[in-house]
Amino acid sequence: MSAAPETVAVPALKIDLGSGPNKRQGFLGVDAIAFPGVDVVLKIGSERWPWDDNSVEEAHSSHTIEHLTNYEGKWERVHFFNELYRVLKPGAKCTLIFPHWNSSRYYGDPTHKEPMSEWFAYYLSKDWRKANAPHSDIEHNPNGYNCHFEVVWGNVEHPALANRNAEYRSYATQWYKEAILDLHCQLTKR
Repeated sequence: MSAAPETVAVPALKIDLGSGPNKRQGFLGVDAIAFPGVDVVLKIGSERWPWDDNSVEEAHSSHTIEHLTNYEGKWERVHFFNELYRVLKPGAKCTLIFPHWNSSRYYGDPTHKEPMSEWFAYYLSKDWRKANAPHSDIEHNPNGYNCHFEVVWGNVEHPALANRNAEYRSYATQWYKEAILDLHCQLTKR
């Protein structure tokens, strides 16, 4: 009688998109520059990602999306979200962090491209696009979105707002420059 074959545990595929030299522990480092620690050199805004459909358990991207552009003829951000959607497993999540458009953190780096407002999250939902912006969907635009995410996002406020009441903080984040430093989003593949 022969013994049953030994099963080998395969680690979950987790990718850190735009990791630079500081990839997250337990993640595959992905960057356009071959920094030390980068495992995959890839232009995430224009090249097809090397992972199979529905193969990635988790993704992380911190201070990367603002380096991609989104204008006629060069749809790097749309490509990023479409590829992310393609490779994530259903129900898998991606944490996305980027500087708020109304913060000096955004404008201080000359390599940052066009700002991105909180409205971007709506376009990542196929249902919302169908009802409100069908021109931005792949069905009507060959460069359009082909993704369907649920997005939950929040602000990282300036530390000076920490001890202020909720009403003041709400007003400040709506109307004052520098009140919000970063946006933190969690995208879940539907």
